[in-house]
Amino acid sequence: MDDTRMGIMPVRPLLLRMAWPMMLSMLIQALYNLVDSMFVSRLSGEAFQALSLAYPVQMFMVAVCVGAGVGLNALLSKRLGQGDREEAKSVALNGCFLYLLCYLLFLSFALLLARPFMGFFTTDPVIGSAGQTYLSIVTGASVGMTMQFASERILLACGDPVGPMVIQGVGAVVNLILDPILIFGPGPFPALGVAGAAIATVLGQWTGMTVGFLLLRRLRRFPLSLRGFRPRGDTLAELCRIGIPAAAMQSLSSVMTLGLNKIMALFDPSAVFILGAYFKLQSFLIMPVAGLTNGLTPLVAYNYGARSRTRILALTRFALALGAAIMAVGTILLIFLPGPLLGLFGAEENALSSGIPALRWIAFGLIFSGLSTVLCAVFQALGASMTSLAISLLRQVVLILPAAYLLGLVQPQLMWLSFPLAEVLSCLTALFLFRHSWRKRLSDL
Repeated sequence: MDDTRMGIMPVRPLLLRMAWPMMLSMLIQALYNLVDSMFVSRLSGEAFQALSLAYPVQMFMVAVCVGAGVGLNALLSKRLGQGDREEAKSVALNGCFLYLLCYLLFLSFALLLARPFMGFFTTDPVIGSAGQTYLSIVTGASVGMTMQFASERILLACGDPVGPMVIQGVGAVVNLILDPILIFGPGPFPALGVAGAAIATVLGQWTGMTVGFLLLRRLRRFPLSLRGFRPRGDTLAELCRIGIPAAAMQSLSSVMTLGLNKIMALFDPSAVFILGAYFKLQSFLIMPVAGLTNGLTPLVAYNYGARSRTRILALTRFALALGAAIMAVGTILLIFLPGPLLGLFGAEENALSSGIPALRWIAFGLIFSGLSTVLCAVFQALGASMTSLAISLLRQVVLILPAAYLLGLVQPQLMWLSFPLAEVLSCLTALFLFRHSWRKRLSDL
């Protein structure tokens, strides 16, 4: 899609056209994360727990890449909205350089911190060894992940929503095919277990990276070339100024997961399993909403650069309605089908007795979570990254962790009430701050 249409096409079909490929591709991503865990759970309960403990690190990696992508998406879309193609090219290339720096960060974790990380959360040598193996592979070979993100965000900012869908979809399909082969080793293939799951993930990411580079070469109105490229400190600083708060916001999910694992295990030994299963199931809801916001962010940023107040408001309202509708589906599923959902991961009797009411408590906060996520994306697109960070900090640290501990002291089952409490209060705060931001930033457009 020509990027100029982001400023003239009717907002509802425009948002759907931008968002649905990302929503579909992220659903595929969520599917292979779920299938990955289901395959590993068939190996042993220890293997599933190892991946559950490793999951926050993967969430952190995604958070860093998403944060860099928010900066790249917002700044590149704004330059395109201003009609400055040369500056837009510089932003895109510096964004790729920033993603290479992200990879070096993840590689450092693989070399220095994978073993200490697992040792901090478990004393079981089987779980610790499996988790270290998995983390070392997925972090140390994550260059495919970082550069896949870079290509997706450039294509999306240029008005191409199908390219990112193809990139993620192809990578996910490769992962899905390789998972059972590398984990269980049918026929001539060796059974690699947890290491096989990690290798399948990495190979899927490398495939996505390759497809992404091929699609970038096809850009015509916005050709990219490394000839004469030099990193620019001012551009990198601007990308980081926008992206670091977004990365910090996204990484709060890792902080929340780590904190809840520690807190809830004090009151219920099956809590780590329940949390691990819930976060895998939640990805089916949060991934489509993330796809929606990935389509929304460049549109709001473009129209902010083009000074179109009416279109920004219309886009925001429609995105809020879509986010609430997606989360409403999740609410129904968690309320009426908690047992079968937990059964996907081989939940035993203790986990089911605690997990079924837990999922039902959590369900009541999902719609508010969707609204907050959309509003945070709007804040980022408008350059109010610190506001977005504050909302996420409120949701995922300030409210939920103390509430979980205090409610657990009263009665262990009540600690799951911390989820809807945190979501409702943070959503109300986000709505209030949106009104304030609207008057401050857009009243003169």
